[in-house]
Amino acid sequence: MSRVLIVTGGSRGLGAATCIGAAEAGYEAICVNYVGNKERADLVVAACEAAGAKAIAVQADITREADIVRMFETVDKELGTVTHLVNSAGIVGPYARVDELDDWNALEELWTLNITSTMICCREAIKRMSTKHGGKGGAIVNLSSAASHLGGAGVNVPYAASKGAIDSMNWGMAQEVAAEGIRVNAVSPGVIDTEIQPEGRVEAVGPNLPMKRVGQAPEVANAILFLLSDDASYIAGTKVNVSGAR
Repeated sequence: MSRVLIVTGGSRGLGAATCIGAAEAGYEAICVNYVGNKERADLVVAACEAAGAKAIAVQADITREADIVRMFETVDKELGTVTHLVNSAGIVGPYARVDELDDWNALEELWTLNITSTMICCREAIKRMSTKHGGKGGAIVNLSSAASHLGGAGVNVPYAASKGAIDSMNWGMAQEVAAEGIRVNAVSPGVIDTEIQPEGRVEAVGPNLPMKRVGQAPEVANAILFLLSDDASYIAGTKVNVSGAR
């Protein structure tokens, strides 16, 4: 079966590393989702194509349901039915104590992108993958965060809460579709050297972590690709921590 992968937020950070890693692992078709930076998405597409995959960049604001539906329909037409989904898109939201939060819209944006968008992308994937709907099965990996168990106290409780929601969603969804040929798992990164980190945080935090360094995007991508692969054929409902003993 040809492997058709959709990666939300695929033009940067963990998403880009996953797209390129998938191409290098022999995936036949890859959708690189992006919101606004087509140039960066095209660079990821080029890297995937250089590794032998057919790849397309699909612009879609996944905080909009219609854009999500359009993205999946585009993949249907140009690459074939999705078999693998990675929900990598996300934002950190406001850095503040709870009693200092003063931007309702920023919180709504956080919940929508980190939680609702993940749910709706999973919905569209399950409609296509599930044997209940005539599909041939597949695998989904959701991006959680070490913040979901650390809590984010004093720094970013809302972000931690959004990733706690992903953990609950991941477990429930895995049970819901396990008998329909779909495996759902999550990867929980710690502090990873990507542009989502505020300026200076990587240098400041790294020496204080258990492994005395932050993680790198390919280290997270490797865990994602393992969970997508047939080598993880009896793993479902699991969250893999890629956080350096944190």
